[in-house]
Amino acid sequence: MGNDQKRTAGTMIVRLCLLVAFLGGRLPVVGTEEDNGPFSTPFPSPLNADALLSSNCSQLTLKLDFSTKVVKHEYIVAFNGYFTAKARSDFISSALRDVDAVNWRIIRRDNPASDYPSDFEVVEIRQDTRSSLLTLQDHPYIKRVTPQRMVLRSLKLTDSGTDGASPCNDTRWVQKWQSSRPLRRTSLSLGSGFWHATGRHSSRRLLRAIPRHVAQILQADVLWQMGYTGSGVKVAVFDTGLSEKHPHFKNVKERTNWTNEKTLDDGLGHGTFVAGVIASMRECQGFAPDSELHIFRVFTNNQVSYTSWFLDAFNYAILKKIDVLNLSIGGPDFMDHPFVDKVWELTANKVIMVSAIGNDGPLYGTLNNPADQMDVIGVGGIDFEDNIARFSSRGMTTWELPGGYGRVKPDIVTYGSGVRGSGLKEGCRSLSGTSVASPVVAGAVTLLASTVLNRELVNPASMKQALIASARRLPGVNMFEQGHGKLDLLRAYQVLNSYKPQASLSPSYIDLTECPYMWPYCSQPIYYGGMPTIVNVTILNGMGVTGRIVDKPIWQPYLPQNGDYVDVAVSYSPVLWPWSGYLAVSISVAKKAASWEGIAQGHVMVTVASPAENDSAIGGEMTSTVKLPVKVKIVPTPPRSKRILWDQYHNLRYPPGYFPRDNLRMKNDPLDWNGDHIHTNFRDMYQHLRSMGYFVEVLGAPITCFDASQYGTLLMVDSEEEYFPEEITKLRRDIDNGLSLIVFSDWYNTSVMRKVKFYDENTRQWWMPDTGGANVPALNDLISVWGMAFSDGLYEGDFTMADHDMYYASGCSIARFPEDGIVIAQTLKDQGLEVLKQETAVVENVPVLGLYQTPSEGGGRIALYGDSNCIDDSHRQKDCFWLLDALLQYTSYSMTPPSLTHSKNRVVPPTGTDKPLPQRLEGNHLYRYSKVLEAHLGDPKPRPLPACPHLSWAKPQPLNETAPSNLWKHQKLLSVDMDKVVLPSVRLYRPQVRPLSPGESEAWDIPGGIMPGRYNQEVGQTIPMFAFLGAMVVLSFFVVQLTKAKSKPKRRKPRVKRPLYLQQQQQQTPHSGKTPTV
Repeated sequence: MGNDQKRTAGTMIVRLCLLVAFLGGRLPVVGTEEDNGPFSTPFPSPLNADALLSSNCSQLTLKLDFSTKVVKHEYIVAFNGYFTAKARSDFISSALRDVDAVNWRIIRRDNPASDYPSDFEVVEIRQDTRSSLLTLQDHPYIKRVTPQRMVLRSLKLTDSGTDGASPCNDTRWVQKWQSSRPLRRTSLSLGSGFWHATGRHSSRRLLRAIPRHVAQILQADVLWQMGYTGSGVKVAVFDTGLSEKHPHFKNVKERTNWTNEKTLDDGLGHGTFVAGVIASMRECQGFAPDSELHIFRVFTNNQVSYTSWFLDAFNYAILKKIDVLNLSIGGPDFMDHPFVDKVWELTANKVIMVSAIGNDGPLYGTLNNPADQMDVIGVGGIDFEDNIARFSSRGMTTWELPGGYGRVKPDIVTYGSGVRGSGLKEGCRSLSGTSVASPVVAGAVTLLASTVLNRELVNPASMKQALIASARRLPGVNMFEQGHGKLDLLRAYQVLNSYKPQASLSPSYIDLTECPYMWPYCSQPIYYGGMPTIVNVTILNGMGVTGRIVDKPIWQPYLPQNGDYVDVAVSYSPVLWPWSGYLAVSISVAKKAASWEGIAQGHVMVTVASPAENDSAIGGEMTSTVKLPVKVKIVPTPPRSKRILWDQYHNLRYPPGYFPRDNLRMKNDPLDWNGDHIHTNFRDMYQHLRSMGYFVEVLGAPITCFDASQYGTLLMVDSEEEYFPEEITKLRRDIDNGLSLIVFSDWYNTSVMRKVKFYDENTRQWWMPDTGGANVPALNDLISVWGMAFSDGLYEGDFTMADHDMYYASGCSIARFPEDGIVIAQTLKDQGLEVLKQETAVVENVPVLGLYQTPSEGGGRIALYGDSNCIDDSHRQKDCFWLLDALLQYTSYSMTPPSLTHSKNRVVPPTGTDKPLPQRLEGNHLYRYSKVLEAHLGDPKPRPLPACPHLSWAKPQPLNETAPSNLWKHQKLLSVDMDKVVLPSVRLYRPQVRPLSPGESEAWDIPGGIMPGRYNQEVGQTIPMFAFLGAMVVLSFFVVQLTKAKSKPKRRKPRVKRPLYLQQQQQQTPHSGKTPTV
């Protein structure tokens, strides 16, 4: 074979290899289930410029921590309306005129809202006595007086990439501002392990983690092709500002500064990134590039803000008629009344607020405000494989505790990992966090609003209704993790453009048999005699900002489905404002079903009415009737020994008071703010008890309000509340009659409490804990009748008990115990000494566990343990669920664990006569937040014992018809049939979207060509086969050509003469050299 033939054959082979490599790189690879390693990795297209750009960007993880503190002597005086500056000053002067020696002044606020009437004033009162504050509040035009709060936000960017790629620009920051009252919460795990596995199997497919714009991943380009780009929608970004000449933005309508720094520019880059996700027009494209961007700089470069800055900025947003507002901040303080009230006012003025749900996952009960409010769209985060982000906060809301039950939040989830947005000056960067997911939804909302011709239909309720009705439910994930599911932009467009004003419910049905979505309701069946199951449903009213429920909700049981075995009581908001309200459904079992097992069904009918804004008739109303299907599983009443009652009534949390963490080692997370509920930070304990066959119920009322003969054990864990004298008396009687008691206590030491108080050098304000980890003096009052008491010792350390490794985290010891009881002691470190004097000491024979059988005939048993951290999810290091099992065997069945009775660590019970018992901290303010105490001259005194909750059971209106078999379909609003609504026709190369069946993962229908994104499963399986066959055909063709080339005789090629005009052209050229080719 000649050289030319060799070169030809070699060229063919190289081309063939390149073709096969290209096909292999573009298409998914078929293999076994285990063979998903290299092919599950995102593979950028060599022709994709955006992919090449993003490949040079390092992925950064954004850690967002918030803290708030009160500014001494400064108060926010809220008025009943909007008044001029002179009128506000006159009101305050009039109120304080008769107060002697009050030195006060109005703090001047120099910002764009100063020229307009306002509904609040910031006042500095040097002699801030209680009388002066009460005098202010008594003025008829003053609504409320609250302390001014400083908000600190710390941002930390960490590079999560492992490939060493350089960032898109040089803007990096690692900043931390420490507060002497550090109320911030640190995300539990924002390192390389971002994502909390949901247990769903991920088959091999081309992942969505290819470096594309998040707007295109959510198919915003389909709406762009239809001519919708956010035009005419005003979107506000409340963050760190934006530089004036940033190349990514073409329609920045206004930039305003609300801080005390004289700049409008972004010194950190977070505000620029958020604005870019919403409205960038180039490189890392946003959702709505033609929207009107209003930049509100509410944080300084030191990440400091004040409540008053937000209030002024919110007022200005109302004046400017902002349509959409993104707030990528949050915190646990849902009782910051001026802030919460102003958010209500914003949404009442048709401002659609989108806010991050928080980065405090995977712990439950960690929702942030304002995202946990009913009128706000709260956004959680997922990764590009549709797994819930580990850092994304989980529900439920804790506003309603202890008497009620929390609401479903987040509302919706979307991509929050590796999302690309604008850099500080230019270029792009990738960040992760729910503060990233929030502008994704805000941008989508802005784009959706621009698609609606009748803008009057767009309001906070209708937009939320469209989002949750169109969301794609993620399989294997419960509602307190995903809300209603993953954002689906095109389906939301379909719903919104077929929308008619109406009311809807969230969740739209109650199915106590559907797991895992309806966890925790589905985790335990209901039975006669149990505490009512409370489901807190949110009413969304798209007809108007205000509304009401007509008459009363109606309970209609299905007789063929045993609905008459269920009793239902309903309480609800007297007024639905703004745009929303609650519907609390209490479900119980009728007496005739005490020994019955089966499924019962019915529904609750609710009619909502709102004033008709455009109705010429006076008093005209719009009405909407919604149906809430109910399905429950009923079992026979379990035996008393299997029933556990959790005392929720005596658990207190932040807000409003400063209740410290139970583990003093957790200095970066000092607040006890997760609710102390079996479905929040004691979730794992609850799951364990259910797996052991126990039935756990929650007591949200005083001890006087339950029938002790129904329960085997009363479980008190980490109690901070005081006890009514009547409760103490009843508990003694109940235990004499066979009820058992388990108490998990925590530390309480007044010297340590004074030591861990926070001093703010800026505001010169001391913050003292209202209790310790638990209220030990109150617990001692409760158990003193049996000669028991906890001490004020504070201990920690590792030890072994019954062959189990244990960790004692800031627990107390047992100071007194009956001499015929069983007491287990351990060798621990004196943590109190370490905190007070920074000295280390080891203490032997510290009593940590006590077991006691009461002497009365048929009496119950009591177990005490000095630390609750081993069953608390918040900062648990080593669980002690085995110990809880052993204690329940003792209390419920009188079976003393041999491993404890014969333990070498068993000691003589302490008498405690040589040491005084812990006393309450002098001057504590527990009475301000207590349900038991009230202020009194001298020491606080107990309030009168409140009446027990009484439910008014709805009169059933039975229906002799069959209930629907599947309560959940795609959530449909009353006037929208999702199956009949189709997208308008777009260009042929754009993907068409079809509705998905329940449980089906999202996929593309591909009419022509291969579109980026997740492949349809059938397409993903068939295309590789065709590619392989095509490659074989090409290979056969080249083999045939090579064979023909070998069989031909060698022939000398004739020399080809150059054309005459080329020779003449070459002679005319004065210089030599190669001719450039194009």
